[in-house]
Amino acid sequence: MQASPHIAIAILNYNGRHHLEHYLPSVMQTNYPNYSVWVIDNDSTDDSLLFLQEYYPQIKRIVNPYNGGFAAGYNMGLGQRDAPYILLLNTDGAVSPNFLQPLAQTMERHPTMAMVQPKILSDTQRSHFEYAGAGGGAMDGLGYPF
Repeated sequence: MQASPHIAIAILNYNGRHHLEHYLPSVMQTNYPNYSVWVIDNDSTDDSLLFLQEYYPQIKRIVNPYNGGFAAGYNMGLGQRDAPYILLLNTDGAVSPNFLQPLAQTMERHPTMAMVQPKILSDTQRSHFEYAGAGGGAMDGLGYPF
């Protein structure tokens, strides 16, 4: 068990410069000691890649040859990662500085687990869970939307 295994944060982008500009600062301020950030670009036509090159040269960029959508976009880009853990993060996701520690600790303590997920809170109401547009926002006791 490693104290701080490497985590590759993969962010799929398509014409999301405005999201990158707004949300990347929180990602880059994480205090986890062993991470890298990869932006997988789905053939954007905006200036996302120029923005990253100018303001975040430390972020690795993968440019997909076409916009394959969510699943294909990630699959094309993730084939190039060699970290023991990969975190998928949307371009419009803000994170707290210590969000990676509990995820890594949980995975290291439970090697048979395939994945973990942090709490996802609403961007506009930080005291509420994000429900991704579920039917009216109602959830059962286990957190499943209905």
